[in-house]
Amino acid sequence: MATAMIGRGVAFIRSTSGLFQSRLQVLAGMSQQLSCVHTSIPLDSKHWERANRKVFPPQLPDEPRRPAEVYHSRRQIKYSKDKMWYLAKMIRGMSIDEAVAQLEFNDKKGAQIMREVLLEAQEMAVKNHNVEYKSNLYVAESFSSKGMYLKRIRYHGRGMFGIMDRVYCHYFVKLVEGSPPKTEQRTGFDQAKEYVQNLKKRTIIHSL
Repeated sequence: MATAMIGRGVAFIRSTSGLFQSRLQVLAGMSQQLSCVHTSIPLDSKHWERANRKVFPPQLPDEPRRPAEVYHSRRQIKYSKDKMWYLAKMIRGMSIDEAVAQLEFNDKKGAQIMREVLLEAQEMAVKNHNVEYKSNLYVAESFSSKGMYLKRIRYHGRGMFGIMDRVYCHYFVKLVEGSPPKTEQRTGFDQAKEYVQNLKKRTIIHSL
């Protein structure tokens, strides 16, 4: 009797494992089926750091030197992506020293995390990307994205409860060698003037 029960258990395990493997083969063979898999981050989320491995062809003697680019990120930060976005936008286009100084005197939690990420990327640029001067870098791209959202129970009085989210986010940064490009300063009058000119062009096109 015991041997029969053991045999049935082994057969059940084999059947379930075979079913699971067949499901995985279907998902692997058909890329369109991956749309039903819901994840907190994209399946190709590691591609941001893969840009550091890109190999360029040798440059010509008269061609200007190609600036170094450093991609770095930190994932699953216990912080809101919206709060992180305002800090990421603030340092976009700044030199590395100016961005670190701005974040150092900011008392927000996300600012300290971003400062650590920038210093790590600066160290990577000197060690791995042949950047001669560590201050000769600027923040070309800086943004945040959504991480895990874990639902938890928040207990209230009289036996009632609510649902709360434990939010996480990712932070991505790209440093480029050289001085930051100069941004054109535009006033509200310039924008209004451009808007009126566009309206005049549209009226001329519609009249024709």
